[in-house]
Amino acid sequence: MFCTIRRKSKALTVAAALAVTALAAVACGSGDSGGPGSSGPTAGAEQTELRYQGSVGQVTPAELAADLGYLGPITLKWIGNTISGPQDIQAATTGDTDFGGAFNGAIIKLVAAGAPIKAVVSYYGVDKDSYIGYFVPANSSISSARDLIGKKIGMNTLGAHLEAILDAYLKKQGLSAEDVKKVVPTVVPPVNTEQSLRAGQIDVAALGGILRDKALERGGLRQLFSDYDLFGTFSAGSLVLRNDFIKKNPTTAKQFVEGVAKALEWAKTAPRAEVVARFEQIIDKRGRQEDKSAIKFWKSYGVAGQGGRIQDADFSRWIDFLRERGELKKDVSLTDLFTNEFNPFRAATGS
Repeated sequence: MFCTIRRKSKALTVAAALAVTALAAVACGSGDSGGPGSSGPTAGAEQTELRYQGSVGQVTPAELAADLGYLGPITLKWIGNTISGPQDIQAATTGDTDFGGAFNGAIIKLVAAGAPIKAVVSYYGVDKDSYIGYFVPANSSISSARDLIGKKIGMNTLGAHLEAILDAYLKKQGLSAEDVKKVVPTVVPPVNTEQSLRAGQIDVAALGGILRDKALERGGLRQLFSDYDLFGTFSAGSLVLRNDFIKKNPTTAKQFVEGVAKALEWAKTAPRAEVVARFEQIIDKRGRQEDKSAIKFWKSYGVAGQGGRIQDADFSRWIDFLRERGELKKDVSLTDLFTNEFNPFRAATGS
């Protein structure tokens, strides 16, 4: 199953969702540090069990940090999976989880809508090995941005990384705002995107990482463009914590960010075969009945900054982009959006 959403209705849907989320955030702001349903701390103690959402067949940096022993007394409680970054950070905002991760542009929109969250460490990005390619069948007549008018572009969610990259490509190739609106982003679960493309249900498939390499191994696809083509190496998404959580649990926040930062560096420096083997062990141990065959294609988390340190450009690029699109109704500052105060690698990069 997949869902086609035209640009105009999508914008209204996103705006409504952000408004609801902002109201929910206010309602949750005075709760205990663990949020609704938390098994959080007793009075005077900090919360050490953190609820989160995972990804099927993948190992997140936080899960890797826990397995490597980098989180100290912190334990992670998996409550389910998600394919949507915006949904993940909304869950963190409303207190259904304790942390979440999303494309930085989605974080900007949520903070601008009043969500009391802050990005604390990068967790995914783009490099020569880890990138999102926009693919068509090898025999497709599509060869340019203009050919995409009226076509369905399959992606995991709307209002996030993949749609922003698509729009940046269309604009760079000279399409007018009216023409851009005629290109049709279409929501498809990542595990079904390749199949949907080959079956002709969509015209272009946005594929990244393991799913991209697995599809290319089968052949018959041609890359139209990629986010790496457009912007080179950059950190694209961050993990967020609620402001009230940081205030009430400063030691936990510091330990969590340090652990994730160290896990990111371990994944960069350890032999790839060792990292993949570790991922396979983690997937086996957590017992979620997942297919781990695709994990062998893993190459990189793509995070640019050392230890996931957030750079100004990781957010300022998307502030400008959203403002040009008319999607940023309220100005936000970089200090509203992120902090590196808990990252042990901040001094090494001059922060």
